[in-house]
Amino acid sequence: MLRSLFPDGRKEKSLYEGEIPDDVCSLGQFSTEMIVEGVLRCLQRIDPPSVNGLSPLLPPGMSARFRLGMSLAQACQDLGYEGEIGYQTFLYSNEQELRRLLMFLVESLPRAGAESAHQPTGKPDVLQRAIAPRIRQELATPWLPPSLRTPGLLATQGSRAIQEFCSQPLSLPGIWPAGKNIPTESKEYSDRHCPPVTEQASHSCVAASILERATIELSAVQEWDAEWNGQGLASRLSPEEYRARKCQRLQRRIREQFQRCVQLGPGAVSDSTSDLAQLLQSYGTGLASTEMKGSRFTHTERFTFTQEAETMLRPMDTVGSVHPSSKESEEGVRAQLEEEVKACEQRLEEVSLRLDEVSGDVKHLLVTITQVREEIRQAEQTAAQKEDLVGVKRRALELLPDAETNLGKLQAVIEGSAQRIVKLAHQWEKHRAPLVTQLRELKEVQSNCEHESTRKLEEIKALREKIKTSAEEAKRKEVLYRQLVTELGNLPREVGRSAYTQRILEIVSNIKKQKEEICKILSDTKDSQKEVNSLSGKLERTFAVTDELVFKDAKKDEVVRKAYKYLAALHENCSHLIRTIEESGTILREVRDLEEQIESEAGKMALGSLEKILADYKAVRQDNAALVLKLQQA
Repeated sequence: MLRSLFPDGRKEKSLYEGEIPDDVCSLGQFSTEMIVEGVLRCLQRIDPPSVNGLSPLLPPGMSARFRLGMSLAQACQDLGYEGEIGYQTFLYSNEQELRRLLMFLVESLPRAGAESAHQPTGKPDVLQRAIAPRIRQELATPWLPPSLRTPGLLATQGSRAIQEFCSQPLSLPGIWPAGKNIPTESKEYSDRHCPPVTEQASHSCVAASILERATIELSAVQEWDAEWNGQGLASRLSPEEYRARKCQRLQRRIREQFQRCVQLGPGAVSDSTSDLAQLLQSYGTGLASTEMKGSRFTHTERFTFTQEAETMLRPMDTVGSVHPSSKESEEGVRAQLEEEVKACEQRLEEVSLRLDEVSGDVKHLLVTITQVREEIRQAEQTAAQKEDLVGVKRRALELLPDAETNLGKLQAVIEGSAQRIVKLAHQWEKHRAPLVTQLRELKEVQSNCEHESTRKLEEIKALREKIKTSAEEAKRKEVLYRQLVTELGNLPREVGRSAYTQRILEIVSNIKKQKEEICKILSDTKDSQKEVNSLSGKLERTFAVTDELVFKDAKKDEVVRKAYKYLAALHENCSHLIRTIEESGTILREVRDLEEQIESEAGKMALGSLEKILADYKAVRQDNAALVLKLQQA
């Protein structure tokens, strides 16, 4: 059995040092020595460092055997064996566990010649294969202080090769989507004038610049996906409409922020206001024109500060015009320059103080203007109300001399107005009824559309999640497929494919037969259950009818009363018998399950293993007692 685990071409004749006896036909007949030596020799071929110092010969002492079993179990777990394993797997072997362990070890054995023959020969694969030994070599090299490093170690352990992460902005050719109008200038620049990446940045910054650019583009794509999956889908707009609305909202916020900053500012103090006015004018606001016109206070203040600036610049012009003659010394010129600098600084401080005072006055005046405007608005509202009241009183005074006639006319006007209101109300009701019906229908249609859009939105989100899951599953299956193809290429070619195909077809045919038998049994069980249910229902109905008929006659006749009692007792006994039969069937099923469990436990040979454990335990106690005696004698 174990010989068949090795492919042809192995140097070993068997796992055991000697020949396996001919009477050994299964793994259950393997002795402990054969199991330990077979597992140890497999581990020596797979990972020799994990079993260094272990002997394939089983030691005589139980303590040494226990340690050997624990070492082998640990080595198998380090290789990735996921089954339950321990010292008992080797000392008290079970055929199923041993078969599983040996199959795992045989599959993990290195395949000589197949690995180098099926390895890819591309440049990336060769580079990856060269990286691993170089890393192992560098890790095996001991670290040395800088004073003891050789020139070779300075290249790997020194810090001179380390450079700071430095990136530069890159201009990459645009990737234009199909069906989009491409500007001629952009296309011409991308095709003809855009320099290569290596010329846009220095040699040490090319990699960092490309990484930064790729990271920025990737983060932008991820942020757009997250925003579109959340707010974008909820807005029920197309991506182009959503981007346009977002751009408009951003421009509006910038424009409002600029307006707020200008309204809260101290006024047109410097040339920055004109720049701001031009910027606001480019955003389409009317604020730039008002700021360019200015008020009298603004022009006066600008004129004042212009004069002060000119006076500040004059000393500097005089400084620039000073050319020391041969008679003046360099120290005199330096002293004169220092005095002029001090004067300029003093003048600058005075101008700064004056500017602060003017800024405070401007803020105070702005607050006062706001308050005055509010008072004017309130006064205008009060005046309008009073004008309305005066007009009403003037009209009443004009109508006062002919009061009776005017009252009659007013009453007639009121009645006419009332009739006209009633007529308009009837007309409104005629127009209102179909409009209300149409409104309700439109609301219902809108509600249905909202529900449908919400449902489709949820479906879109679910489909996106499903697409992501499917993509990840496809990647995982692609990796698994490549791994299986590699393993298939590494497998030996001695066994023909037709044998495996025939075996698979036989297994499939057996499974089909088993399914047919199971379907037959299920159909028979369903038919039996239906028949039992129908008979039970028929029995209950018959008993109910019989009980009713007999109960009517039992009130009049004593014999019928006894028959009714016998009928009730018979029904109760039959029900008890049915329950007993059902319970006996359940007990029989439990008995069969227990028998199967007993057979599986008997196959594990638990009693024999227990006897071996007890015998080994006694041997360990004897060894311990002998060691204690030796210690006492020593």
